[in-house]
Amino acid sequence: MTAAVIARQGSPTAARALPLLLAGALVLTAIAYPLSSGSARDTVSWTIVVLGSLLSVVHAALSRGARTGAALLVLVTLTAIAFEAVGLATGFPYGSYRYSDVLGPTLLGVPFLVPLAWLMMAWPSWVLAEHLTRTARPGRRRAARIAAAAYVFAGWDVVLDPQMVQAGYWTWAHPDPGLPGIDTVPLTNLAGWLLAGLVLMALLDLLVARTAVPGPPRIGATAPLLALGWMTLGGALAHSGWLGLPGSAAWGVALAVPVLLVLAVRATARRR
Repeated sequence: MTAAVIARQGSPTAARALPLLLAGALVLTAIAYPLSSGSARDTVSWTIVVLGSLLSVVHAALSRGARTGAALLVLVTLTAIAFEAVGLATGFPYGSYRYSDVLGPTLLGVPFLVPLAWLMMAWPSWVLAEHLTRTARPGRRRAARIAAAAYVFAGWDVVLDPQMVQAGYWTWAHPDPGLPGIDTVPLTNLAGWLLAGLVLMALLDLLVARTAVPGPPRIGATAPLLALGWMTLGGALAHSGWLGLPGSAAWGVALAVPVLLVLAVRATARRR
C-alpha cells in the first residue's frame, strides 16, 4: 500500500509504524557503516540514503497528507539539482569540488544519490525546527523556524561531508581554510550549505503551509527525529571511535549543544 493511499485512509496503526520501521532500519544500517569497507561500505552508503529519503517522504505523507509528501520529493530534488549543478559549474556557493565516478549515474553532473541525500536531511531538519520554535511569537515563528531548520541542515553536513570525502565520494580543489580539526572541507562549503538551507527551508515552509491537510500532524515526529539524532550524534561517535575523524566528531557535538539546550529548557518548562 502506498503512502498516498495510507494517508487517504487516515493513517491506520500499521501505517503509523512504517516511519519507525524505516528509522530503525536506517539506524541499524548506519551502525554497519564504520564496520564495513570497500564495495560493501558503498552499498551501505546507498542503503542509508535510500532509507532516509524514503523515511522523509513517507513521514511527510502520513503526517501532513499525500500532497505534502509528493511535493516534498519534487521540491527537494529540483532544489538539490539546481544548487549542485551550479556549484559544480561555477564553484558557487560551496567552493570548487568534483564527484567521483563511484556514485554512479548523474544528471547535469549531479549523481542521483545527492538529491536523495538532501531529501534525507531536509525533512527531519524542518520537523525539528518546527518543534524548537513552537513557543516563538506568532509573528516571528516562521522566520525562526526557517533559520533553525537551515542551522540543523548545515550542521548535519558538517558531520557528513568529511566522512564522504574520506570515502572518496567527492573532493575539494581548495579545502583550506576549513573549520579547526577539519582539513578536507573548506569553510565555503559551510557558507554554501547555510545559504542553500535558508532557500530550501523557506520553500519547504511555504510548501507545507499550502499543501498540508488541516489540523495538527496525523502522526508524531519520533521517526525523523530519531534518524536525525542518530545520523548526527551517532555519526559523531563513529567518527571519533572508528573512522579517525575526531574534528568532525567534536564539531557535530558542539553544533548539537544549542539544540539540546533548547529541548531541555522546553522539557523543564512543561514540567512546571
